[in-house]
Amino acid sequence: MKLITVNEEKCIKCELCIKECPVDVLKMGKKGPEEIANTTCIACGHCVAICPNAAIDNKKTPLIQQVDTKDFPKLNAQQAEHFLRSRRSIRNYKDESVSREKLTKLIDIARLAPTAGNSQGISFVVVENKQLIEKATESSIQMIENSPLRYLVEEAIRSYREDGVDSIFRGAPNLIITIADKDLRSARDNSVSYLTYLELYAPSLGLGSCWAGIFEYCASIENSPMLKLFNIPEGKKITAAVMVGYPKYSYKRLVDRNPLDVTFLS
Repeated sequence: MKLITVNEEKCIKCELCIKECPVDVLKMGKKGPEEIANTTCIACGHCVAICPNAAIDNKKTPLIQQVDTKDFPKLNAQQAEHFLRSRRSIRNYKDESVSREKLTKLIDIARLAPTAGNSQGISFVVVENKQLIEKATESSIQMIENSPLRYLVEEAIRSYREDGVDSIFRGAPNLIITIADKDLRSARDNSVSYLTYLELYAPSLGLGSCWAGIFEYCASIENSPMLKLFNIPEGKKITAAVMVGYPKYSYKRLVDRNPLDVTFLS
């Protein structure tokens, strides 16, 4: 199938599309860039995105769907630092569900994250049913009560059993789960990339998030009841999860981390 189309009048044969192709799909022909036979395009979109004259199109990453970078300002260094440092793990939420519109916007941004070889392959299960989340909390507690790693989360078990405190999902009204084919080798890494984008974007919608680590552990166990509880299709696995909701409290300062530990090899 012919993927590449070149506007010969616009193409200046700068070869940027060729130099930036990570899988060497392109070569320079007499009239402009051409596909090399027996190669596989990974649909990264580099060729279309880098062309200075919008002269190249690719059926896998159509030019019409790309956004011109001149249409929006970029963060300066200080703004970018503040943006990244202001992200917090939210463990107290308002008793208010997030609209489906906002949840959809969250995961639509998440799908744009980088993945191994542009493999992507991640789907989402968005839980809006609070009772279902409560069932997952009880199931998670039961599983870790019988787990050899129980000693690591003993306080979470105690606070739930004695005080009714949800230490699994922290009372969040929504849960976002990523799933992938069982044989996708990069599934976990891709999922982490997706949900990192989601977490960074969430505050712009007034939302907070936190990784559901205990749930992830329970979901990773062979034949986990979480697969049935969340109707995960056969052949799929749960790869990651974050809780989402409106933060109950707001943070007033940016927190530092451990001192930078780095070695430069010159």
